[in-house]
Amino acid sequence: MDIEFLQGGKLENLPHFATSLAIGLLIGLERERSPSARAGLRTFALVALFGTLAAKLSEKTDSPWLLLGGLLIVGFMTIAAYSRTKDETADPGTTTVAAIIVCYSLGAIVWYGESMLAIMLAIITTILLYFKAELHGITQNLDRRDLISILQFAVLTFIILPILPDKSFGPYNTFNPYQIWLMVVLISGVSLAGYVALRLVGKRYGAVLLGSLGGLVSSTATTLVYARHSKYNPGFAQLAVVVILIANLIVLVRITIVSAVVSPSILPQLLPILGGGLLFGLGTTVYWWQRLNQQTEIPMPEISNPTEIRTAASFGLLYAVVLFFAAWLSDIAGNSGLYAVALISGMTDVDAITLTSLHLFEQGKLESIETVTTITLGILSNMGFKLGLIFFLGGSLLAKQCALGMLATGGGIGLALLLFV
Repeated sequence: MDIEFLQGGKLENLPHFATSLAIGLLIGLERERSPSARAGLRTFALVALFGTLAAKLSEKTDSPWLLLGGLLIVGFMTIAAYSRTKDETADPGTTTVAAIIVCYSLGAIVWYGESMLAIMLAIITTILLYFKAELHGITQNLDRRDLISILQFAVLTFIILPILPDKSFGPYNTFNPYQIWLMVVLISGVSLAGYVALRLVGKRYGAVLLGSLGGLVSSTATTLVYARHSKYNPGFAQLAVVVILIANLIVLVRITIVSAVVSPSILPQLLPILGGGLLFGLGTTVYWWQRLNQQTEIPMPEISNPTEIRTAASFGLLYAVVLFFAAWLSDIAGNSGLYAVALISGMTDVDAITLTSLHLFEQGKLESIETVTTITLGILSNMGFKLGLIFFLGGSLLAKQCALGMLATGGGIGLALLLFV
């Protein structure tokens, strides 16, 4: 059978049905594993083919009711098959019913030329069906506060963001409500990912993962908590050093993620700087990690929900203020004014000056060298501030131990700045 016959002959639609068959077999293969499921390989394969056939007939007859009628038939037949059981302890089959309806719909969109989308959705559907136990475990580990966090992030993203005007106002046109809140959503999203992961894993995976997740949420909060614990428990010092150093290294990873989203074109100049700091800092961190007693009790960092409206609004206000002062001082004092803002604002929040620099770079108001230098100064200022926190909250010994890692990170950043910028 040659290709020309398939393309121009009666079998030109065969690839659509082959794709639907593959989708049905994929989902059906997973359902076949479930002893309580009353639909398996054959049922799902036939339903997917039926979806494609119904879409074809609906298009040929110009009647959408055929496609809708097929969906109703599939739904009613599946529900009827599960309703015949008298065993109250048996699986009610709602998941399988939903999967069959999805399978029919995927078969239909294949006919309308969305084969790639249908395949992607089929894979996602199979994953959701397969990891039932893991998904149930996640929901059991999340409490009411965590679900509120997710809902608050949805409010920040899908309710507040769309209604804000995407126009620049004020002096130097620095106040763009939409762009400012978009940065709030970006930072809240990264923080929420770390927050939820930290709540899920808890203490189970030790200092390395706890420090990493704590750094994603708030390296300053993580530093503060572990420095304070080490002051009242001297045997806790080595663990505190490891967690603090890892949390502060994750700041570099966090900045990389944010930069890749906001301004990918800056990455060739920024990555060597961040990579240099990460490489040098890892050496000292690994040294302390090897000395760490794995049996030491690991407390959870006391962090706040990063998606609370008050927290998000506070960051948005801080970002707007930093953005204004950066533009103003850069206008009247040149680069030195912007660098001063980086040193001051970086002490409390490195995200704000990072986003400000990237925003000005995208607008053409900053060169790449100036942008990288400003972000670097913000990072170094932030590390210096946290080192002071460690000294006052955790004592001189902990500060000396953490200083080795932070100085190594700062030295790597500085050296890379001299070599690559």
